[in-house]
Amino acid sequence: MRKLAYALLLSAATVQAQEPAATTPPQLDQTQVAAIRAAVGNSGRTITNVTRDAYRNPEQTLTFFGVTPEQTVVEVWPGGGWYTEVLAPLLRDKGTLIAAHFDPESDVGFFRRSRAQFEAKLAEHPERYDRVQLATLNYDPNLAISEPGSADRVLTFRNVHNWLAAGEGEAQVMFDKFFAVLKPGGMLGVVEHRAKAGASLEQMIESGYVTEEKVRELAASAGFELLSVSPINQNPRDTTDHPEGVWTLPPTLRLGDEQRAHYLAVGESDRMTLLFIKPEA
Repeated sequence: MRKLAYALLLSAATVQAQEPAATTPPQLDQTQVAAIRAAVGNSGRTITNVTRDAYRNPEQTLTFFGVTPEQTVVEVWPGGGWYTEVLAPLLRDKGTLIAAHFDPESDVGFFRRSRAQFEAKLAEHPERYDRVQLATLNYDPNLAISEPGSADRVLTFRNVHNWLAAGEGEAQVMFDKFFAVLKPGGMLGVVEHRAKAGASLEQMIESGYVTEEKVRELAASAGFELLSVSPINQNPRDTTDHPEGVWTLPPTLRLGDEQRAHYLAVGESDRMTLLFIKPEA
């Protein structure tokens, strides 16, 4: 029995030794964490964005992703600039923020309008955003985000379902571009609505929830290795089974007043928070 118990313990230890990549996120010092906290608390953030901190957890999320003030960071499809309001002041003095936004020449009207509104936001407050570098991120595999091997971090928040809706090949192009722009040892941080394991691609597209398996698959196909997983943005109240998918929940509340109190009580979606690394060699 003792030999069997020892063998089992040895086997478990071997398994753990084979999976170190999922247990070691970057560790920031107190000064770096304080810089993130100050950026989250900066007075330039809009009130409607600040009220969502309870669900988006920007301080904890950026700390987990190992973002520091001197890095070059690519923010993917920043939309209206929710995270830009935090990242721009964090990186303004010592680092670089590259906002990889929608294509201004896109055939999709929403993409063009969103890009124009984002540019207007930056122009309105040059004291905060004058050093933000704008880039275009679309599905063209030949259009790079920026100089290859130039970024320390690529961050994407709730975008993977949109790429899958465009096509699995299009989603893969995005992850390939992230891999290309990162330095060896650079990291990709992903936050995404989390589907229950086993959900089909069709279900993911219809609901806006994506399985962790699919995100890991896309990342691995691009060359990334999983570094760590965090429960920071999970919401156990979210069943992920809603009439209008993730858009049933706040902030969208697509059903309007129908069961509004219920969905407000659920809160925003249950989300995965994954950190991948581009291997050194």
